Amino acid sequence: MRTIASLEELKSLAGQEVACSEWIAVTQEQVDRFADATGDHQWIHVDPERAARELPYGGTVAHGFLTLALLPRMLSESISLGPDVRMLLNYGLNRVRFPAPLPVGRRVRGVIRLESTEDIPGGIQLAWLITVECEGSDKPVCVAEFLVRRY
Repeated sequence: MRTIASLEELKSLAGQEVACSEWIAVTQEQVDRFADATGDHQWIHVDPERAARELPYGGTVAHGFLTLALLPRMLSESISLGPDVRMLLNYGLNRVRFPAPLPVGRRVRGVIRLESTEDIPGGIQLAWLITVECEGSDKPVCVAEFLVRRY
């Protein structure tokens, strides 16, 4: 985990790659639970037998939004934003793309770049560009600009 000791240090990292998360396994159980939580039970996600027959990936693929939901974990397990942080808020996303599917059973990790910082009342807004790599794939499975507010 990378620890960023001060606000000044954090601001100085704008425009740079800051961290890379550990690998996270994506399992069929996770995908099934995500399908239950969201109501998205499309067969490409939850029917391994049919997916093995009909998809070119050899099995099911994770929901794009499940991949997206891993971003806070990737950030929190990779970067500590200093001892004076009272609160972090997910402020939203600017851009999101899913350039390649995420086959279930693979592992992913996030390459985390601090795109920019912006002072806000009581804190700072951080724009993180996170490229989610899939083990064994040349293309990322997600690229997203994730906005976080640090107070």
